[in-house]
Amino acid sequence: MQRLTLVLAALAVSAPVLAQDTSTTRPARRDRAEMAAKFAERFRAADKDGDGALTRAEAEVGMPRLARHFDEIDSTRTGRITQQQVGAFMAAHAGQRGTRPGPAASGPTS
Repeated sequence: MQRLTLVLAALAVSAPVLAQDTSTTRPARRDRAEMAAKFAERFRAADKDGDGALTRAEAEVGMPRLARHFDEIDSTRTGRITQQQVGAFMAAHAGQRGTRPGPAASGPTS
């Protein structure tokens, strides 16, 4: 379960990078595992006190993209976010990335 959460979190955090080139396909399973491992490594590096969670200050310094969504990710309102909370947040918002409606998608004009 924890590995799945880590994979989802890594994919979600790296989605903006992957979305830049729309001609590419999804990364291979090995690449996803590598991304998950890199995310876990970055999370551990940002977790300066080693308690397994990031405070807002730790997130701002070590993982600024997470810091921007800190209040949304901190579903338990503890002032700390875990890798599991990041994964849950990213899974819940996976379908919303890149779906901002433009003028053509705003509905019929007649």
